[in-house]
Amino acid sequence: MPILFAAISPHPPLILPTVGSKEDKEQVKKTITSLEALGEKVEKLNLDTIIISSPHPDWGFQVPLFYLAPNFQGKIETFLTGSQEPAYYFEQGQKVYAKYSQNNNRLGLIASGDLSHYLKDDGAYGFKDDGPKFDQELIKALKEKDVEKILTLSKMYPEAGECGLRSICFVLGILQSAKINWQADILSYQGPFGVGYLVADLKI
Repeated sequence: MPILFAAISPHPPLILPTVGSKEDKEQVKKTITSLEALGEKVEKLNLDTIIISSPHPDWGFQVPLFYLAPNFQGKIETFLTGSQEPAYYFEQGQKVYAKYSQNNNRLGLIASGDLSHYLKDDGAYGFKDDGPKFDQELIKALKEKDVEKILTLSKMYPEAGECGLRSICFVLGILQSAKINWQADILSYQGPFGVGYLVADLKI
């Protein structure tokens, strides 16, 4: 099973054409541009299957797929994360790899999720110290490929108010089992509305 693509995508509905205002989209222009660039990459890879994990149904899958795979006619497998510890989803990713490892599908992976929702006093959810600390530590750990640390971040920053960590751990579990030498390329990180939007190419 050749894994050709892996990425982390935020999923704010406001970046969909029919939802957010022009002003909203201008504030997250870097996020949109980064997602569009990843979408161009996906289109060139001729993937057979995309596995996407998200903590939310509906927009949790729709928003990343709108940008990353708008013209995809292959198979899309969705995995909905819940409230178990991040390590559980890492293990679930390993099991999913075992399921797919015997076929020759050209596979892409998407971890859908937002980072902290507590980045700004005037944001929808307010501010908590754990918010920006979690986001900074996650980005740092991704750059350093420190998977063990990523698996413990929810305990280190219990009030981060994030929703994407488990999706990320799920994808990392697949990559680890596949023995893929990935490298995180942080394409953009923004939080103008008090929620962290990370776009990262886990380059293979």
